Amino acid sequence: MPKPTPLKYLMFDASDDGQGYGSWEAMASVRAPQLTALQAEVQTVLAWAKANSPGPRGPLDDGGVWDADQHTQTDGDWTMVTLTLVGPWAWGEALLAQLVSDNA
Repeated sequence: MPKPTPLKYLMFDASDDGQGYGSWEAMASVRAPQLTALQAEVQTVLAWAKANSPGPRGPLDDGGVWDADQHTQTDGDWTMVTLTLVGPWAWGEALLAQLVSDNA
């Protein structure tokens, strides 16, 4: 799989649980002209996560190995998108290595 275009809108903050799992949360607010590009970035992240799945997707408490949650909120002419991923630490760090530009 070729390396995807680096993310322009989503910026991730990572949190390690100390037991080999982590969570990565990204948030971006854009106006209408940038919304399609932001939604494409979310789909790129989710496609990479699925293609490189470390196991079944679902809540960790229900036997899932990784999961993702997306929220979209509109306030006036701004739309905020929040994307949260949870899963094995090495998997999430590999995701960021593939999708986050070193020049960001």
